[in-house]
Amino acid sequence: MASHGQILRKVKKILSQIESDQSQKIPVLCLTGKMAGGKNFVSSVFEECGCIAIDFDKEVHAVIEEHSLQIAQVFEPEAKARGIELYLPDGKLNRRAIGQLVFSDPVLLARQENIVFPALTESIQKKIIYIEENNPNIPAIIFNATVLYKTPDLLQLCTKIIFVKAGIIKRFFRAKKRDHLSTKRILDRFAVQRSLLREYQKSGKQIVFIKN
Repeated sequence: MASHGQILRKVKKILSQIESDQSQKIPVLCLTGKMAGGKNFVSSVFEECGCIAIDFDKEVHAVIEEHSLQIAQVFEPEAKARGIELYLPDGKLNRRAIGQLVFSDPVLLARQENIVFPALTESIQKKIIYIEENNPNIPAIIFNATVLYKTPDLLQLCTKIIFVKAGIIKRFFRAKKRDHLSTKRILDRFAVQRSLLREYQKSGKQIVFIKN
């Protein structure tokens, strides 16, 4: 794992390279990488340097909560067939149960994305306007997002793509410790992200790598 100092130097270099770009009020960077690659740590270093990071995992969770009834209706037949309970005892949608469904079936994943991503795009666009109005002098806005390429309108806003890399063994044990998932569920999620870098390369945007 790279040291804090090494990543800090890399982050400062990236920010210095975008200072001269006046095409946006505030530059936007896409910070991405595969599951348990360490992008949240890198995001925190960008924040140390004065950036504002938008955590897309949290934003997606908020959108899912807002559209929980619609999502439950869409997935109820599959959940019943597999004996999966979609609701927690407090009545809230069980996001882990939804994850168990969608990460095992690309068709189900696409169904969820068709509900979530349009609402997510609208929410993030509003956040950018708010940040520009209230924090006009920050170095950059960071989109901390694994699959930003699935929301083209948001990816188009990004000046660069910062791709955080880590070896698969390191990522596996990080995921085990952090998420307490079964080996199968971790490997299912890894499989979904096999072509992640290739998808970002299709954008034609500059990709900068950070090893973590």
